Amino acid sequence: MAKTGGSSRAATAPALDSLDFALDRGSPVPLYYQLAQQLESAIEHGALAPGNLLGNEIDLSVRLGLSRPTVRQAIQSLVDKGLLVRRRGVGTQVVHSQVKRGLDMSSLYDDLEAAGQGPTTQVVRNEHAPASADVAAALGVAEGSDVVVLERLRATHGQPVAILCNYLPATLLELDSARLESTGLYRLMRSAGITLHSAHQTIGARCATAEEAARLDEKAGAALLTMQRTAYDDTGRPVEYGTHIYRASRYAFDFQLLVRS
Repeated sequence: MAKTGGSSRAATAPALDSLDFALDRGSPVPLYYQLAQQLESAIEHGALAPGNLLGNEIDLSVRLGLSRPTVRQAIQSLVDKGLLVRRRGVGTQVVHSQVKRGLDMSSLYDDLEAAGQGPTTQVVRNEHAPASADVAAALGVAEGSDVVVLERLRATHGQPVAILCNYLPATLLELDSARLESTGLYRLMRSAGITLHSAHQTIGARCATAEEAARLDEKAGAALLTMQRTAYDDTGRPVEYGTHIYRASRYAFDFQLLVRS
């Protein structure tokens, strides 16, 4: 067991000083990977928060009883994932955790809030518009008929995570932009008496356009996750069709697979 410690370093890395690292030197798993996994877990669960300093590689190697190349390799793996950043004259700093979301019937807002990610929302569009062919097919309405169009920019810790575009039947419910900026769409639907029952969802990936990259604080061509979902209520009626894009550097879908006998 390698423990972080030292009151003289508390001013530069207070969060890291409170953590214990269990490094098994007899394990076939490389030490750098063990350290990287435990640092990533600490970031994911909030023990290391955005802005926390880890100190420099020399301090970390002494603190953990590891070689400097081992610590450097562990840090670099998390820098490559976008979880840490090296700052000249400052040291290594936590940037953010990657949001991992299961494939349950839930809203992104609820998932982020439950994970302590502090979600915020900017409503870009909330208006009625004619349904395109794709939207009409998903919602089971005539092409060109009136639907509600929502477009929102979702962020955590002040950093954009996703652009969400949703389409709803025009008569389903009234959606106030101020309320949409303080809570999730599914929560508003439930409060209006709509019982969500099931959904059909497709997940994909593509590169960001220049406009999308600018809005998501990414480089043009950066990897994006895509999701299309049609949600149904307990009568089988389609009540929402969503087309969302997520920053792959900050977001992942996480699920289990079972073997069927």
